Amino acid sequence: MVGFVQVILLLLAGQPLTYGETVKKSDFPDGFLFGVSTSSYQIEGAYLEDGKSLNNWDVFALSPGNIENGENGFIADDHYHRYLKDIETIESLGVDAYRFSISWARVLPRGRFGEVNQNGIMFYNKILDNLLVRGIKPFVTIHHDDFPQELQDRYGSWLSPLMQEDYVHFAETCFKNFGDRVKHWITINEPNLVAQMGYQNGKYPPGRCSQPFGNCSAGNSDIEPLIVMHNLLLAHGKAVKLYRIDYQREQKGLVGIVLNCLMYEPLTDDDLDQEASARALAFDIGWVLDPLIFGDYPSEMRKYLGNQLPRFSITEKNFIKDGIDFIGVNHYTTQYAKDCIYSSCSLTGNRAIKGFVDATSERDGIRIGESV
Repeated sequence: MVGFVQVILLLLAGQPLTYGETVKKSDFPDGFLFGVSTSSYQIEGAYLEDGKSLNNWDVFALSPGNIENGENGFIADDHYHRYLKDIETIESLGVDAYRFSISWARVLPRGRFGEVNQNGIMFYNKILDNLLVRGIKPFVTIHHDDFPQELQDRYGSWLSPLMQEDYVHFAETCFKNFGDRVKHWITINEPNLVAQMGYQNGKYPPGRCSQPFGNCSAGNSDIEPLIVMHNLLLAHGKAVKLYRIDYQREQKGLVGIVLNCLMYEPLTDDDLDQEASARALAFDIGWVLDPLIFGDYPSEMRKYLGNQLPRFSITEKNFIKDGIDFIGVNHYTTQYAKDCIYSSCSLTGNRAIKGFVDATSERDGIRIGESV
């Protein structure tokens, strides 16, 4: 694995910045990239223009109660029509890189079941060309949680292994059309949040969950996130294998993954809470990274989940192990971890799917950090 870590945190040798302190580019080593980041559904709009199909977020947003105030991404920031102005704004910031995602439904409106939408290819070609002429490096996310709704309707999307093949088809379409200019590919954004938010608490599409995690019309919060993550990891591994065999030598790019990385501190100095904080990391970050580095899920997960946790075949272990050239870290906050094996906890903390850990942002009524 190449020792490249993309960190979206500005840390100066671990020293905190004081209010009003000036940070200069020259304070950072050569090769350090400053960048900005977006995702397709959050900015593009044009939700049914030029051949794009309905995606899962379009449909989710149409269901009353799913999104606050009934809002949606049908127009969003209208980036589809304003991309040149937006790229000019990015250039004016003086940044080195721009991370954006490809709308699956804009490039392959019906997944494997239809043709490539050349209007979508043209749109992203224009973005890439305009970035490169300005000296801005593109970091491209293949899948940022949006996909053609047809894949959900046909076979349940990430609950089915069929989604692996659809994803690889999409990834190869991106490699073929954009790989001559993209040197940093991100396969999937925050797979742990895809599994947790979509299939544990029902806050993302397809809105599946069960008690005590939420009140959804369908789902199983204790089992489905494990199935979804398994399919996500195998889809990632198959796409990386394909890229390395068929495209990497000529295109000379790198492929990585980005995950949501919370940090956990023990709620108390008790050994049980110390162990709970380590367990929380295994059930969150290790859930994604251990298979991609070591070839299997963390031992802590196997211990508490048993046969509910899917297993990789020998063949699958071989192609997912060492399946990343770099790791992207999205870090938003730190939480306290409390043991739920020997202590009373909330209904959600007292579950194997959570590693029998309660996570909280407060201790003795005091928040772990400032609210933002």
